Amino acid sequence: MRSTFLGVSTNILVLGIVSFITDLSSEMMMPLLPLFITALGGGGLVVGLVGGVGDGLSSLLQVLSGHWSDRVPRRKPFVFAGYAVSSVFKLFLALASAWPHVLAARVLERVGKGLRTAPRDAIIADSSGQASRGKAFGLHRALDTSGAVAGSLVALLLFWALDLEIRSVLLVAAVVAFAALIPLYRLREPPRERRPQSALAITLRGLPGRFRLFLAAGTAYGLANFTYMFFILRARDQFIIGNGEREAIAAAIGLYILYNVVYSVLALPMGSLSDRFGRGRLLLLGYLLFALTCLGFASADSRPWFISLFALYGLVYAIVEGTQRAFVSDLAPAESRGAALGTFHTCTGLAAVFGGLIAGQLWDAVGPAATFYYGSGVAAIATLLLLYLTRYREGAGMPT
Repeated sequence: MRSTFLGVSTNILVLGIVSFITDLSSEMMMPLLPLFITALGGGGLVVGLVGGVGDGLSSLLQVLSGHWSDRVPRRKPFVFAGYAVSSVFKLFLALASAWPHVLAARVLERVGKGLRTAPRDAIIADSSGQASRGKAFGLHRALDTSGAVAGSLVALLLFWALDLEIRSVLLVAAVVAFAALIPLYRLREPPRERRPQSALAITLRGLPGRFRLFLAAGTAYGLANFTYMFFILRARDQFIIGNGEREAIAAAIGLYILYNVVYSVLALPMGSLSDRFGRGRLLLLGYLLFALTCLGFASADSRPWFISLFALYGLVYAIVEGTQRAFVSDLAPAESRGAALGTFHTCTGLAAVFGGLIAGQLWDAVGPAATFYYGSGVAAIATLLLLYLTRYREGAGMPT
């Protein structure tokens, strides 16, 4: 497909705009969601449950939607339906009056993400060549995260400057979500070859050994990468010392904005860097930095440390998010790329569910520091698994 923007196709730009609007809405909600849960009586385990179970269901759907999208002529209906479902249940979440309602709405909202993510990523991969695939995913993530920055800023403006309550901010965010459906009418899928696949299991067995090794490393990382909500709560607890509750919440949102700014600014250059120097090597750095970030959150006791750690957290996500998707796309055959992406998202997402539940239990039973020591230790194991992968060759192999 003809390149029209920064060397990538129009489809990448369209999907990036959709993600920008979606994340504008989502990130008006996200920094306030853990605080909303605790205000409704939920503790650390509930935070882990809400943060993990929804993503787990989303991940289960991703492998199915990815496989289905490989078998049918068009992936776009999965993408549109996914964004529509998420928009509807964001509204239900904003109207919740107890934490079980938040859990139900969050799970159903994540169903939409499960429907759209693997087919959307497959369209991005289909719309770009291997030499520019990291750049394409990086641009998409940059637009996605730019929306996140804007959403967090709007949330801070509404909460702090305009003195709205948390629920009012969530309602505004829910209305914004529906605007993301409009640009999808401009999405045009590139032609692709479809080969018969009798069953999902056959497709999975046909995936190469290097993909399976990366799946193991990514799953271990997913177990370490528990919900961002614990990072927000840790910041709130630190900044509430000597300040009021509202000031502490505003400070936590501000740090979340810093995380998103760093992520947004660095997502595209990190994607391009993975094209040039190898995705495996760059992911090694990302996994290691996440282990160090968790270690820092476990022991930090000053505001400058928290500012530095949220910036480092943003760098980690800039490295890992788009690069993992691009690496999976490189390792999987073109005819089963959607299923491969879905399988990867499923395994890593389910690992994150268990990781979030463990993290929440540690938060309640032992203390916040234990949650982050756990994340650091498991991320270190994931780093070692990925190091083994970068030294593994399958036939001629692919450069790492």
